[in-house]
Amino acid sequence: MDTTLFVGILVLVLALGVAGWLWSQRRNKHMLKERFGPEYDRAVRDHGGESKAAAALEKRQERISRYKIRPLSNRERQEFESQWRRAQTLFVDDPRGAVRDADMLVCRLMETRGYPMSDFERRAEDISVDHPHVVQNYRAAHNIALADAAGKASTEELRRAVVCYRALFSELLDADHGPAGREVHA
Repeated sequence: MDTTLFVGILVLVLALGVAGWLWSQRRNKHMLKERFGPEYDRAVRDHGGESKAAAALEKRQERISRYKIRPLSNRERQEFESQWRRAQTLFVDDPRGAVRDADMLVCRLMETRGYPMSDFERRAEDISVDHPHVVQNYRAAHNIALADAAGKASTEELRRAVVCYRALFSELLDADHGPAGREVHA
């Protein structure tokens, strides 16, 4: 009887351990989905499964935690706002130039805030940690800018790129005032 009781207790402990592990996995998935929003689904597609996506997203969070992301001073904020207005106004006469200026301005703003400026995909991953709801706008704008560089973007697509850049720009500009969570589907 003692052996049967021991085996029963062991099976119960193992079952509780598995149930706890499954609950922890589900909870972690839910937390990552909440934090990363649409970026979570993109990571699942890109990495071929939820466990690999979760590991990649957690790695992003860890990487970002080592950066010294800082808020803008009032003077910096005003300068960036002024530069954005100029870039946006340029669109009427030079849509391609406006897209180039918007891209450069977003990059300068990211760098000023403390994001490292490596290749585009790394920047998008970094931004996705703190701004998951606008990173898809950044990717869309970047893709349009690449199409434009190849001479394959219409004026309407260029307008969309500027709108998408503006969504990220606005959130980065206002980030120290709390996440704006703006998402644009122009």
